[in-house]
Amino acid sequence: MKIEFSMYDPNLVRPMRDEVVTLGFKELLNKEEAKKEIESEGTALVFVNSVCGCAAGKARPGLKMAINWAAENNCLPDRLLTVFAGMEKEVVGTVRGYLQNNPPSSPQIAMMKDGKLVSIIQRHEIENSDEFKVAEKIVKLLQDGRKE
Repeated sequence: MKIEFSMYDPNLVRPMRDEVVTLGFKELLNKEEAKKEIESEGTALVFVNSVCGCAAGKARPGLKMAINWAAENNCLPDRLLTVFAGMEKEVVGTVRGYLQNNPPSSPQIAMMKDGKLVSIIQRHEIENSDEFKVAEKIVKLLQDGRKE
């Protein structure tokens, strides 16, 4: 029997999860679901959520602005997916396995196409920006996913 413990109290992270789910993101809670969703044909924006301040003050607000822009401009990917760092460790590890040689970071935002990484935003690109710059970076990811 394998017991997996989370780093954070689930009640503490629920509002942070809900903030992203409200935008239309699907929470990936097991590795089979993660593989199926990421490997499906089409585009997927994957958000590795986090409790850190740059996730709260920059990544999630920037994500909201970018998703609203994408909805208004018919630029949404086929799927919006999210995992929460420090919580479901196995599924987070599975998702990070698709991010090629990029070191694990959280928050982290990736554009996938047909199960392959197209482009990625790492934590250091988020923490050195504001929510508006993060939104611009995410919009670029969304646009990159539409190319080809």
